[in-house]
Amino acid sequence: MATYDFIRVPLAAVLALALAACDGVFDYHPYDVRFDGETGINKTNISRIEAGLRDSDTLRVAFISDSHGWYSDTEDMVADINRRGEADFAIHLGDLTDCATTKEFVWQRDVLSALTVPYVALLGNHDCLGTGEETYGLMYGESNFSFIASRTKFVCLNTNATEYDYVAANPDFNYIEQQWTEDSTMFDRTVVCMHAAPYSDQFNNNVAKPFEHYVLQFPGLQCCVYGHDHRLASSDIFGDGVMYYGVDCAEHRSYLLFTFTPDGYDYEIVRF
Repeated sequence: MATYDFIRVPLAAVLALALAACDGVFDYHPYDVRFDGETGINKTNISRIEAGLRDSDTLRVAFISDSHGWYSDTEDMVADINRRGEADFAIHLGDLTDCATTKEFVWQRDVLSALTVPYVALLGNHDCLGTGEETYGLMYGESNFSFIASRTKFVCLNTNATEYDYVAANPDFNYIEQQWTEDSTMFDRTVVCMHAAPYSDQFNNNVAKPFEHYVLQFPGLQCCVYGHDHRLASSDIFGDGVMYYGVDCAEHRSYLLFTFTPDGYDYEIVRF
């Protein structure tokens, strides 16, 4: 009959060996808000935009949106913006991610970082899933923000009411009212940006008409621009003369390039 000798090994040693053997296998939870690389992107790039365009008469802005998981399409869009060399900066109107995992935010950030012009990004409804809002806050900043370029104030709003069960103030009327007069000597014109437009499935449509009233108070209101619907659109939603422009998703391979001057604006649909 065979006999065996057993060696007693401390449990701590066994665990140490196991961890050493599996080095690099273990990963954080998909919604664990830990990542390497750039943070506070909007604040950094707003500083660049405001410093570089303070005295410019003509302003060209690339509006992009809903890049989700379409990384190769987004790479092509970034390459097209760079190749054309016409935009002064870009505004991403939200839905950077599909499921708001931390890796999605990182992958999308790394694609957008190839832009040769500064960009800012809004929070989309997909970006609110799981811990996405927290990741967005670390990577980009506050979900309501504004900046001024060429005497034009860009007011960027969180309008994702459904994702907050209509509990949070989205849209935040106190913030909007504050923006009417904050830095009032520095701007004559306004562009309002959002992810979800009034009367969409994400907007709190109980307050759509008050939203119209508040938006109309902005000095020199030029237009409103939004994403979310994955289609191009242009409509005077409220019949008050203010145009709302919808930007398509990256998968459909287009974006809008606006030119703003003291006399008004025009835009073109860029297909890539």
